[in-house]
Amino acid sequence: MALPLLAYKPTAPNHRVRSFGISDQNEDTPYIYRTENVSSPEELRQLIWAAYRQVFNEQLVLRFNRQVTLETRLANGSITVRDFIRELAKSERFYTLVVGVNDNYRLVEVCLKRLLGREPYNQDEKIAWSIKIGTLGFHGFVDALVDSEEYTQNFGDSTVPYQRKRMQNRPFTFLPRYGEDYQEVAGTATTDWRITLEKFYTRKFQDRQLPEGDPRRFRDVAAAIAPKGNYAQRISAFDIDYLNKVPVRGRR
Repeated sequence: MALPLLAYKPTAPNHRVRSFGISDQNEDTPYIYRTENVSSPEELRQLIWAAYRQVFNEQLVLRFNRQVTLETRLANGSITVRDFIRELAKSERFYTLVVGVNDNYRLVEVCLKRLLGREPYNQDEKIAWSIKIGTLGFHGFVDALVDSEEYTQNFGDSTVPYQRKRMQNRPFTFLPRYGEDYQEVAGTATTDWRITLEKFYTRKFQDRQLPEGDPRRFRDVAAAIAPKGNYAQRISAFDIDYLNKVPVRGRR
């Protein structure tokens, strides 16, 4: 049985600030993308791009991050915007870019910003949602966020999530895909696959994996001490004068 979400109290002043787009309109007010406002293929494309920007944290949509099948299903009405956001967050690309390089606390922070449009209220909320990741797995955690009452009240089935709260450092949706702890080791042998390939496919590494006594462990030594000359002379059968080898009667 799944554990219920731990109770926590919003202690940050951010939660008491009025959300964007309620009454006042200014340069900080985000443009809200809804399927109800889509009346042309171009407007649908803009909505899809907005979803990619929100979930994948991109200003430009990269080709290898696109989920063409999901785009087609959204275009023909097979899925809602809520389902589109859900599947983008569950995609293999999102897992590679975000989930695989962050711990659970950082993952909670990233997903709350991108799926609910706000920062975590406090450390207690991070702990509560990280327990959900530990008990339900990441896909279950995404479902819990997207199916939550907060998501339903603010975005429903047809609205692309957007930044809802005013923050000092905005926009906060465009943040690094991994935290400072990972940034310190990024590009090292533990994270860069090119270094890993160089490590595991070198001759020295392969020789260390051979069992003790295997002659292949000593091929470099043997090559170093191998004689450079005095090889046995190769003689073809056509080079032998067989007539001189045959004894002649009367010859001594």
